[in-house]
Amino acid sequence: MEQTFVMVKPDGVARGIVGQILTRFEARGLKIVAAQLLVLDEARVNAQYQEHEGKPFYPYLKAYIMSGPCFLMVLEGKGAVKVVRCMVGQTDPQTAASGTIRGDFALDLGRNVIHASDSLESAAREIRIHFAASDLFSYIRTDEAVLYET
Repeated sequence: MEQTFVMVKPDGVARGIVGQILTRFEARGLKIVAAQLLVLDEARVNAQYQEHEGKPFYPYLKAYIMSGPCFLMVLEGKGAVKVVRCMVGQTDPQTAASGTIRGDFALDLGRNVIHASDSLESAAREIRIHFAASDLFSYIRTDEAVLYET
């Protein structure tokens, strides 16, 4: 099973849509193995978005991510990275398909509600930034037997 990192950004938390987003992931069959609500400090934001440092939009992104609480989680499931990215939708909400999280809940690129890891490597790196190994839980969902072929 794969694990991936997902963050509901401050706009999603402030709008009270964390529950709706979680419901979508759980209904799809993904397992929440870690979660926390917190305001990210500068060191975490810099580590999270290191590939964007130096880009013109980075100061705005950084200020925005630090402007309020984020809901961070690790999701687990077969093909979790790809499944979550498909559910999240295109980065720009104006091109995100209806039925995706961004397509249904966002209008502006700078306030696109959610971040999701784009690869297994990114997921591993981002999980390490925000969670200790002891923060991750292993358990069996009651419906796992019908979610996957054996």
